[in-house]
Amino acid sequence: MVFERPSAGEHAILVHLDIGGVAEQDERDEVRLLSQAAGAELVGELRGTRSVPDPRFFIGTGKADELKALVEATQAELVIFNHPLSPAQERNLERLLQCRVVDRAGLILDIFAQRARSFEGKLQVELAQLRHLSTRLVRGWTHLERQKGGIGLRGPGETQLETDRRLLGKRVAMLERRLERIERQRAQGRKARARAELSLVSLVGYTNAGKSTLFNCLTAAGVFQADQLFATLDPTLRRLDLASGDRVLVADTVGFVSDLPHELVAAFRATLEETRSASLLLHVIDAAAVNRDRLIADVETVLAEIGSLEIPRLEVLNKIDLMDGESPRLERGEDGQPIRVWLSAQTGAGTELLLQAVSELTGGERVRHRVRLTPEDGRLRAWLYDHAQVFSDQPTESGGWAMDFAMGRVDFDRLLARESRLGSRLMDEAPVT
Repeated sequence: MVFERPSAGEHAILVHLDIGGVAEQDERDEVRLLSQAAGAELVGELRGTRSVPDPRFFIGTGKADELKALVEATQAELVIFNHPLSPAQERNLERLLQCRVVDRAGLILDIFAQRARSFEGKLQVELAQLRHLSTRLVRGWTHLERQKGGIGLRGPGETQLETDRRLLGKRVAMLERRLERIERQRAQGRKARARAELSLVSLVGYTNAGKSTLFNCLTAAGVFQADQLFATLDPTLRRLDLASGDRVLVADTVGFVSDLPHELVAAFRATLEETRSASLLLHVIDAAAVNRDRLIADVETVLAEIGSLEIPRLEVLNKIDLMDGESPRLERGEDGQPIRVWLSAQTGAGTELLLQAVSELTGGERVRHRVRLTPEDGRLRAWLYDHAQVFSDQPTESGGWAMDFAMGRVDFDRLLARESRLGSRLMDEAPVT
């Protein structure tokens, strides 16, 4: 009998296997929240322990039979694995269970597909889904024969599976071209912000840490906020006036999660570019979470993957209203710079301390510089066009460039720390009047 994939699945069984050790309770709680965010109604749960995953069923033959009995008893239409499954494992499980099987990556992709609202967000999610599906196409075409060899047994020149892969490849290429055009538009916007001398402050953090609530508290933007995972996906930018008189742009970005599918990171790279081009990252942390250290480490992993670790960060410990004995405060490092703010975005307590810290970390006088670049400094020259206000750019006899530009002293000091060779090529500098 050929297994037909059901069109929908609401009643689900959750499978969590402790591989090589004991899993934390918060990891099991998180996958339950992810399942609920996707719209699934959990009717059963299967847990177990293995030293290594089974290559055929991931959970082993005995557990697979136990899972099959549970599916039949609960009439479940969907089985959710809190683990990455190979295409072969998904195929084997679906054949055995006669219902749809989704791994952690597929579950997160489904949530993103439901929550995307903007045209760009929908394109990014579709691209991520197609990339994820490209390795799993064989599951949808098990009723079709592959090409056969031998006299009288040769198949058609192109099987349905090959045709579908070719069409999928064309769709992926089209989506990538559209997203490239959107990225070029975003790049123009970043250049316009540099010319307008506006610093970008980007909110990052684990999903459901309170980023959108804090964003609304600071900017009165009115973006959707809810106590659920991935409540908002599409980035939003708003201007924020600081007490010092300076203005910055604040960006609310998509929340991170542990084991974020690589397909999503790749597809959302254009959106996450707003994070990479920020002058300051506000790492919003759920201070009341029992697994706070793990969530911080997971965010650091994603920041490293998108190339944003070198950007200065200010930790924002949110939700102190859920903790006993905690009060708003601003913590400073040995150099006197703000490193951590404790606040409640829900009540607004401590937001004035956050604004003070942002003003200190993004403010400072703007300085005009003249620098002589060599032909090997092409990448640095392009970076200056994206992040500084360029007044003139003249070619030199050696094939390099003599550039006249302005940027904040704080940002320039960070540039010098990263590009040490730049210091020896400065000709002069002066405050911007």
